[in-house]
Amino acid sequence: MSNSELLNVEPLDLQFPFELRKQISCSLYLTNKTDNHVAFKVKTTNPKKYCVRPNTGVVLPRSTCEVLVTMQAQKEAPSDMQCKDKFLLQGVIASPGVTAKEVTPEMFSKEAGHLVEETKLRVTYVAPPQPPSPVHEGSEEGSSPRASVSDNGGHASEFSSQRFIAADKVEPQENTSEVRALITKLTEEKQSAIQLNNKLQRELDQLRRDSKRGQSGMPLMYVLLVGLIGLILGYIMKST
Repeated sequence: MSNSELLNVEPLDLQFPFELRKQISCSLYLTNKTDNHVAFKVKTTNPKKYCVRPNTGVVLPRSTCEVLVTMQAQKEAPSDMQCKDKFLLQGVIASPGVTAKEVTPEMFSKEAGHLVEETKLRVTYVAPPQPPSPVHEGSEEGSSPRASVSDNGGHASEFSSQRFIAADKVEPQENTSEVRALITKLTEEKQSAIQLNNKLQRELDQLRRDSKRGQSGMPLMYVLLVGLIGLILGYIMKST
């Protein structure tokens, strides 16, 4: 847990049970230790790789908010299973009653004189959970990934050299082509249904007009007979 004055962040090490071609999620818990509303914003050095929901928001006084970080499905695994991605969580005191929709990038501008609290997070790959085994594995497997986090004693300077980008418009990339194809198909079907409805409406209006003409002078049976003959002739012409 962090020692920040506004938000306690847990965990500081985002652990993803790495598996190829599979989306993996990890939760962050932001705890507001103050009596103020605290707005937050999440940034990352690799915005195309992660989806953060919510990426901005407000933590109410003395309450906790969950943030879900999802790593997109990866086609290749790093050779050393080490990840250099970083996250940056910014927090700032907000006006009472402010909502998540009212959180703006200007609220986190240090140039504007705002006091912005920052918490830096690391990403670690861990082995996916294995089925129970009768052979005792010991504690080495579970402890080795975390050890890789503290290998570099100069991690503060490493963080300062990273360029963090707001995760504002990151969307899940898996199955994007399938979703687009489905949307296109549904749109085409909707247009066809609208055209068919308009055609049926025009035919109904024509039948009503024909019926009125039949009542005013032309026998209705004659109109129907002419229409029936026309349908028969059209069917014969189409068949030939």
